[in-house]
Amino acid sequence: MDDLLLARALHVVGVVIWIGGVAMVTSVLLPLLIQMPSAQDRAEFFRKFEKRFAAQARIATLLVGLSGVYMVYALNLWSRFAEPRYWWMHAMVIVWLLFSILLFILEPNILRRRVETSVQQASETTFRKMQRFHWILLSISLVTVAGAVAGSHGWLMF
Repeated sequence: MDDLLLARALHVVGVVIWIGGVAMVTSVLLPLLIQMPSAQDRAEFFRKFEKRFAAQARIATLLVGLSGVYMVYALNLWSRFAEPRYWWMHAMVIVWLLFSILLFILEPNILRRRVETSVQQASETTFRKMQRFHWILLSISLVTVAGAVAGSHGWLMF
């Protein structure tokens, strides 16, 4: 199998797992947690879910980053970062960086403790804030995915 074909396939699979997971958390999990009557049940379920999902998201994000850098290197696409018509290349890097910082730095070192404390104090409010933040991240991610698919198939805005 061609190494670029493998890299592209791994990249797409990683994006599907990662952004699909964000969509599921945003549109399914958080609304269900908000509706749970018990703050203690919400906190416990969220803790269990987050522990399993964070590992998947980290692996998928790492896979996307590695395969993306490999494709840019192998295809010598560095010059695209100097051209505005390839805006989606910049967007992919920005979204990847944002999620990588969240998943690998902020969440394990800062956010986990803050969420843990605030979930127990104001559970419904905390989950509503998390849901709004997730909608913003998901929206940016979906615009980026749409732009990347269209751009990589020849649709350039400028």
